[in-house]
Amino acid sequence: MHLNAGCELLFEAQGPTPLILMLRPRSGAGQWIIREEYQITPAVNVTEFTDMYGNLCQRVVAPEGPFSIHFSATVQTADFIDVSPGAPYTPVEDLPDDVLHYTLPSRYCQSDQLGNLAAQITENTEPGYNQAEAIRKWINENVRYEYGTSDASTSAVETADKRVGVCRDFTHLGISLCRALNIPARMVVGYLYQLNPMDLHAWFEAYVDGRWFTFDATQQQARGNRITVAYGRDAADVAFTTQFGPMTLNEMKVWVDTVGPDEGENAMTDAEKNSEDVPTLVNSIGSNDQTE
Repeated sequence: MHLNAGCELLFEAQGPTPLILMLRPRSGAGQWIIREEYQITPAVNVTEFTDMYGNLCQRVVAPEGPFSIHFSATVQTADFIDVSPGAPYTPVEDLPDDVLHYTLPSRYCQSDQLGNLAAQITENTEPGYNQAEAIRKWINENVRYEYGTSDASTSAVETADKRVGVCRDFTHLGISLCRALNIPARMVVGYLYQLNPMDLHAWFEAYVDGRWFTFDATQQQARGNRITVAYGRDAADVAFTTQFGPMTLNEMKVWVDTVGPDEGENAMTDAEKNSEDVPTLVNSIGSNDQTE
């Protein structure tokens, strides 16, 4: 399926503020970037680099006053995600070097404190894919999705205790429980077609049988038509914006819509007209404030 997706962020900077942006998806497994548009107002110098996880990042300095960022892209996406019930566990000694660090605890994913819960959830479950799926299913059935119930400091341990949160929290818990079983797991952020309510989204991937598989604990069934923007250990690595100074996000809009393969700019404009305002909450997966 061809999707038009993007976001618009409206800030007010109290003074010159350095920013790292992570808004550009790149072509890869399950997606092909057909076209993209990036607008920053007022115009500023932009430099781009690739971080240690392969994500495209942009560095800017926002001047004092209003500052807006508009990104949109047309992307060919996979209609289905790969599933592989029964796929075997990959022993730690056989993991690639660049996957090993995804077995370790991280800032929001204290896997070393969730071993008992992981063992209970996956009791009598075949090691590997089936364990990761059992974790995804347990979170979906036992953790309530609700805005405003967590914040930027909420960790997987807290979510396991309170049993409530948003996609960020569901993802951190899924990652932590997988890592507690020595299954590498990483956070993924991006867009999901027909997400309700529309927002930037997070899910996790687990490494079994020598490859990564997608798991989304907010959804009852496996769904494709996703656009991946960034990968990381947890939310600290994948914020859409990281600010290093006093700056307020006043408004954010997000859109994902279908488009025919031969349609062009007009279709992208129509998708943006159908965008939805997203709550500018401090627990948004898209924001990292380094001044707090």
